Amino acid sequence: MKSSDYLISTVKEAPNDAKIISHQLMIRAGLISKLASGLYSYLPIGLKVIQKVEKIIREEMNKSSALEVLMPVAQPAELWQESKRWEEYGPELLRFKDRHDRDFCLGPTHEEVITNIAKQYIRSYKQLPINFYQIQTKFRDEIRPRFGVMRSREFTMKDAYSFHMNEESLGETYKVMHQTYCNIFDRVGLDYRPVLADSGAIGGDSSHEFHVIAESGEDTICFSDSSDYAANLERAETFSQGEPNSPEEDLKEVKTPGVKTIDDVCNLLKVDPQKSIKTLVVIGSDDNLVALVLRGDHELNEVKASKLKGIKQPLQMADEQEVIKRLGCNFGSIGVVNLDIPIFVDYAAACLSDFVCGANENDKHFIGVNWQRDTKQINPSDLRNVVAGDPSPDGQGNIEIKRGIEVGHIFQLGTKYSDSMNANVIGEDGRAVNMNMGCYGIGVNRIIAASIEQNHDEKGIIFPRAIAPFELIIVPINYNKSSRVRELADQLYQECKEKNIDVLLDDRKERPGIMFADSELLGIPHRLVISDTHADNGKIEYKSRSHSDKAEIDFKDSVSFILSKLV
Repeated sequence: MKSSDYLISTVKEAPNDAKIISHQLMIRAGLISKLASGLYSYLPIGLKVIQKVEKIIREEMNKSSALEVLMPVAQPAELWQESKRWEEYGPELLRFKDRHDRDFCLGPTHEEVITNIAKQYIRSYKQLPINFYQIQTKFRDEIRPRFGVMRSREFTMKDAYSFHMNEESLGETYKVMHQTYCNIFDRVGLDYRPVLADSGAIGGDSSHEFHVIAESGEDTICFSDSSDYAANLERAETFSQGEPNSPEEDLKEVKTPGVKTIDDVCNLLKVDPQKSIKTLVVIGSDDNLVALVLRGDHELNEVKASKLKGIKQPLQMADEQEVIKRLGCNFGSIGVVNLDIPIFVDYAAACLSDFVCGANENDKHFIGVNWQRDTKQINPSDLRNVVAGDPSPDGQGNIEIKRGIEVGHIFQLGTKYSDSMNANVIGEDGRAVNMNMGCYGIGVNRIIAASIEQNHDEKGIIFPRAIAPFELIIVPINYNKSSRVRELADQLYQECKEKNIDVLLDDRKERPGIMFADSELLGIPHRLVISDTHADNGKIEYKSRSHSDKAEIDFKDSVSFILSKLV
């Protein structure tokens, strides 16, 4: 491709709303153009990158024996009502009516549609297992689209759905897809981690997320420094660390006027927050109050808490007025002594002795509190977010914490959708069996953004070769003025094309500095520069995008040299 036949739409400055580097560079490099909040057009260079990512995904999915399909973006409400998700999914589901006043939505995902297809065309166990995938547009009406394509409303996703006779078969395909995802991200050139995850709104019993390590990531991932254990913050487990020490202090009530927060209490009493507890109150499944107790320096994991027996779904914090009416004090004064509601205590808090807590009376706290001596029966539970340095749940090493960008998620859904939509097959015994189902998603746009977050410098993007818009750029100095330079550049360009090198010839009437800056901003891995001086010497200048050093090579060897770099 020649620049004169292409759109090079680089800009010097990113818009003010571009907060993270991938958003800034995708705008500056001319990969995307903003249309509206959370809506982006992909310009030729951006689309070329997307297509390279899609090619890798297709190749690996096809290797896994998955079958490509294409399902409509617009979906009828009836399918979502059948699965019970029409009301459950929330405002991110963009609903609309057609001219006949029938309800539709723009698909944020396609479980209902693919289950309907399987219901129609998969009739016997002999047709199973089977795995369908598509690369298709999705739409989620995000309340606050941000970070460019990282969290946009319209995006491209590869989603796959497998169907099985039993859980064993599902588990086998799940392993295949886990490896397939690793193959995809390896080929793209990402530094990533597969982590245990919560299934969330999709449902199911088991899931893994694939996170690209990046400081700009919205997610927190936790992994062992000595093993393969990894999980997102929602799923990372803690466990009991033994019984508390025997009491050494007497229970004593102290005045704490106007003090409500853990920090304020600990500062007043000169106590380490690790020797205090905080009591949160939520609504139980019977609409009564339930206490959740954590060590003062720890944070509640709402996903874990929502799965406790006897807790109302979804998790709902109690109103302060209800707490005052029922317990006789404000939030900041709630404690565990003489508390007559069910109590769930985090494992770390359950190990404490001689600790501080509220006295269930405003402006008062207890010191020297001990569980067995001063409180009613408690339920030790895993309630908190893990922190760096916690023991790894697998017993090997300690937890490290980093930020991550989720680029893929795989689920074992079980029969969640086949049960509600009556998607069954005839088994070997002649009886109808609802199919087990797996779901496997990859955010195509997110892969590009995540790659840029990991691969950039002050000059621009440093694309891995596999997804770079071009593998090589030829920069001829004075192409439009020097016949020698033009002849050599055209010759080299043609030879590269004949060798199937994805090459861009920058034949624009621009200053060399602008062409160099654009090649670096675009992240093209390799650059060859031709000038009259080089022509005199029979040489050509080579520079790698990922290294600052330049080298002169013989012009006659330039194509073979580039080919050696592309191996």
